[in-house]
Amino acid sequence: MLKKPFIHPFLPVLLLVAFSCWLLALTSCAPNANMQGRGNDAMQGEWKQVPEAVNNQLVTYTLYNFKFTCDSFFVAMQTHSRVNYGTDTCMNKGQWTEYVKGRYQQTKDTVWMRGFFCNPNYSLKNPGGCFRSGVYEAYFKVENVADTLLRLTPTSSVLPVTLHLVKRTNCVPKPL
Repeated sequence: MLKKPFIHPFLPVLLLVAFSCWLLALTSCAPNANMQGRGNDAMQGEWKQVPEAVNNQLVTYTLYNFKFTCDSFFVAMQTHSRVNYGTDTCMNKGQWTEYVKGRYQQTKDTVWMRGFFCNPNYSLKNPGGCFRSGVYEAYFKVENVADTLLRLTPTSSVLPVTLHLVKRTNCVPKPL
């Protein structure tokens, strides 16, 4: 008579756990893309906001200059204020500029911009100092008014940002 082999009672559980871990490791990790994404073709280029008459009636307003390259953006935000928010050495008599670089994604009519405050030369800004530093995150409703006119309405404001095309560029994805 043949003798049955001994199978430890925990062996099926151990095999199930090992298989589950292997399957989880296989499906949960995906390598990051090694190329820059394409972004929105209609937004590629340099865009500048022209001051509007309503700005003179506001206590504080900001003018935006965007540069979209594939799925990346760089923005210079020129703020004008009649209120002194800090030392005059920082605020330069009510006028100052902040810079942000990052990536954007568009889903339907909303563009999500996430990046970091930086210096004019694109280097990351050290925390502290006169202006904001760290993470920048903004959502805009985007509307292509014309081939050379783009309207971004921030979800945190009611005033739209109307941008005029300064220079059209084409996306040439770069390795990351």
